[in-house]
Amino acid sequence: MINNPYAQYKENSVFTATPEELTLMLYNGLVKFILQGMEAIDEKNIRRANDSIIRAQDIIIEFRATLDMKYEIAKNLDRLYEYMYRRLIDANIRKDKTILEEVLGFAKELRDSWQQAMKLAKRRR
Repeated sequence: MINNPYAQYKENSVFTATPEELTLMLYNGLVKFILQGMEAIDEKNIRRANDSIIRAQDIIIEFRATLDMKYEIAKNLDRLYEYMYRRLIDANIRKDKTILEEVLGFAKELRDSWQQAMKLAKRRR
């Protein structure tokens, strides 16, 4: 049993979310962990930077695992995710904030596009 009300809320929101909402949560998590990695690099906190970047990498792995490769857009997304994943590895090895800024740009663009697609889909229902 979770005693923390915020943790309980978060857990419930994941269990009750639609697949579209879960995808948006993952994009938000990706952005959050990249920003945390950048902040940790600024603070010279190598362990926290490593942990944050690895969590971002894990989200990219999840995105890649769920792609339906029979669609051309999935193949294009896979190439972008693969690039982002490699760049995250480079950023983690070098503790390079500039690389993280590059990946953050992609992550925000993907998140915003997904959010817009969700809004359009809702209007059409």
